[in-house]
Amino acid sequence: MTTGLQIRAARASDGPSLAVLHAASFSDTWGAASFATLLDRPQVMGLKAMVNGGDIAGFILTQVIAEEAEILTICVDPALRRAGVGRLLLAEACRQLQARGAQSLFLEVSEDNEGARALYAQSGFVAVGRRKAYYRDDAAAQGARDALVMRRQLGV
Repeated sequence: MTTGLQIRAARASDGPSLAVLHAASFSDTWGAASFATLLDRPQVMGLKAMVNGGDIAGFILTQVIAEEAEILTICVDPALRRAGVGRLLLAEACRQLQARGAQSLFLEVSEDNEGARALYAQSGFVAVGRRKAYYRDDAAAQGARDALVMRRQLGV
């Protein structure tokens, strides 16, 4: 599947498309304006995976501060999951972040998201901490889940 993908920079004008894809992937969604605002910041880097002549198959947003980077969000079209889109986005983000001087990359992932945790482990991330009740599925905080904090050294 990844042979037909093209990785391109995400721009503020991609906000509406990114918001739609984000809503298909997460219950706590970000709006188009949030994506546009983030992508206008110089420390934020966005990459999108394009397929079929322009459809967005997935995207990743990261930010770099000094020598550390963090993944703000990453998502893949549910119909295209497990086809290598996330792995390709993650690999390209790591390459570009390292070129920007980042030495390590951090992320938070829900402890019950086995697919994402497997992708990150296979990509060289290791768990370095936990955030209690980080993810909340509703306002009453019923079903709050912990997040694992993971880190990958870049350039290794």
